[in-house]
Amino acid sequence: MKEIIKQKILDFKLKESKQRDIKINLKTNSIITLIGPRRSGKTFLFFNMISKLNKYVYINFEDDRLNIKEPDEVLDAIMEIYYDQDLKKFHFFFDEIHMLNNWEKFIRRINDEVTNNIYLTGSSAKLLSTEISTSLRGRSISYQVLPLSFKEYINFKNIDYSKITSQKKSEILSEFNKYLMNGGYPELINYDKYTREKQLKSYLDVMIFRDLIERFNIKNITATKYFINKNINSVSTFSSVAKTFNQLQSLGVKVSKDFLYELADHVQDIFLFFYLEKYDKSISKRKIADKKIYCIDNGFINLISAKEDYGRLLENIVFIELKRLEKEVFYHKDKYECDFIILEKGKIIQAIQVTKSISEDNWEREINGLLESMNKFNLKEGFILTSDFEDKKKINGKKIIIIPVWKWLLNI
Repeated sequence: MKEIIKQKILDFKLKESKQRDIKINLKTNSIITLIGPRRSGKTFLFFNMISKLNKYVYINFEDDRLNIKEPDEVLDAIMEIYYDQDLKKFHFFFDEIHMLNNWEKFIRRINDEVTNNIYLTGSSAKLLSTEISTSLRGRSISYQVLPLSFKEYINFKNIDYSKITSQKKSEILSEFNKYLMNGGYPELINYDKYTREKQLKSYLDVMIFRDLIERFNIKNITATKYFINKNINSVSTFSSVAKTFNQLQSLGVKVSKDFLYELADHVQDIFLFFYLEKYDKSISKRKIADKKIYCIDNGFINLISAKEDYGRLLENIVFIELKRLEKEVFYHKDKYECDFIILEKGKIIQAIQVTKSISEDNWEREINGLLESMNKFNLKEGFILTSDFEDKKKINGKKIIIIPVWKWLLNI
């Protein structure tokens, strides 16, 4: 196995990569960790970082040939290749580190005995929140890597949006509609429809069967597939384990509520879905209230969903952007509902409503939900994000800013 590891290291060839908006400091004594769903661009961020260095080691532990029983084999292989060099000056890049048995002990040993220049990736949210912080005892800095933001997508398409002419707006709107429908996985943005859908199906299958079913040793495949399909068809609406349980029971599928609650945790761990809690000062009340469900990428929604709903795709994009910005976000609901409210340092600082369009039919519902939140949390202004309508209004002393989602995403 050691010879295979050595060959992997020696055979590595750097691939060209585009710059992302994620800024990572290479001059730090902390272990750098990139966490996010598979195929979101973590490896190419590595390549971008490596391109600035002279001395490095790169290993992808998801390689099927690497059936490593003892992690020390990896370090031994590195030392044999670079026996005549000072490894303290090297930068170590380990892709999908959670695939290596006892990786925590291995990384601690390198950190203690060899170098501080260590970079890791993983496709598990638990790796970000629990395993890394526990195993590395505060030695790491973690970065979240999601599929492309719309700003990154536009930059990948080489579109300059510094000046918005009518022609430029038409170009940006055209690309926004593609982004809205097809998602932001970096590799797929220039693929034709057939190839893109084939690749998205492959991404989803690997997430379900390798990251979810294999990793968590799930036996009830029928219930798992139903659960995932139902979630994708329910994006931006309320999720209920009890309702899913009853539906599976009516179909004659044997399943327990405990299994479904565990499954809800697991799909968040692999970054496939996120569950948005209702805001309450009481954390226990947040946990028991109904949750809204969102998906990592709109491409998956359009791949699986039985119907195309522009409004819920807009809402999903806004949620993922707030997630990307690492905002602490909730929904608010008393008499009316507000899609998103943002908590910062224990205080609600912003309220956001998302709708495809503003009309006589939905104005009262949208504005009432927003104003209710603004009044409750003493906010002077609130946002309504739409497909392409723009306006500013003053209602009962409150400033309402109506802005297209694409402008909000580009921070215009």
